[in-house]
Amino acid sequence: MPRYAIFYAPLQKDPLNKAAAHWLGRDVFSGESLERPSMVEGIEREEFDALTASARRYGFHGTLKAPFELAEGHIVEDLEEALESYCKSLTPFMLPTFEVGQLGAFFALRPSEPSEALKQLASNLVRDFDSFRAPLSEADIARRNPERLTERQRENLLTWAYPYIFDDFRFHMTLTNPIPDHLTEPFKLALQRYFEPCLSQAREVSALSLYQEEERGAPFLVRAQFPIG
Repeated sequence: MPRYAIFYAPLQKDPLNKAAAHWLGRDVFSGESLERPSMVEGIEREEFDALTASARRYGFHGTLKAPFELAEGHIVEDLEEALESYCKSLTPFMLPTFEVGQLGAFFALRPSEPSEALKQLASNLVRDFDSFRAPLSEADIARRNPERLTERQRENLLTWAYPYIFDDFRFHMTLTNPIPDHLTEPFKLALQRYFEPCLSQAREVSALSLYQEEERGAPFLVRAQFPIG
């Protein structure tokens, strides 16, 4: 079954989207695969591809409401209509500038300082669109390794289908898989050098994007991007 997600992505023509598409090797708007050499000194193209494979499949995005299957009785057109109407009720707001950072062993673009407006938007989306979400299967719950989560994160997973929400929300736009320790510094330098031209400008949250995964394991694509306000 398809899965859908409500993500943040810059507007399609934003240079940051183009830079991220070439880094990941795939344009999440068009689905086009992009050939590129390894951008990290000291590793071959094949290893670089392997160390960005998961980020490439999901495409450039920041999670607001995590991927979910549709609840019984809903069709995707219902979700699109609801999200389009919801976006009209919102007001655009500015984000802090992005910077290259790490969450555990993987690299991502992260806001240079916390954004309460973004956290509140994500929290509202989790709640307001939960009626569209089918319950998680036991296999989905197990894949999250609930034994490794905090008590609050486990409660979030079981109640809202995703552990990292509300007070555990950490906005990020993933750029790699987990990176081995001996490659951490080369990747950090390469990412900072590559994305530096795109990161001096603060960006506005002026649209929300509905992403679609046609079947489990398929690449995510932007199905629609709805302007805010």
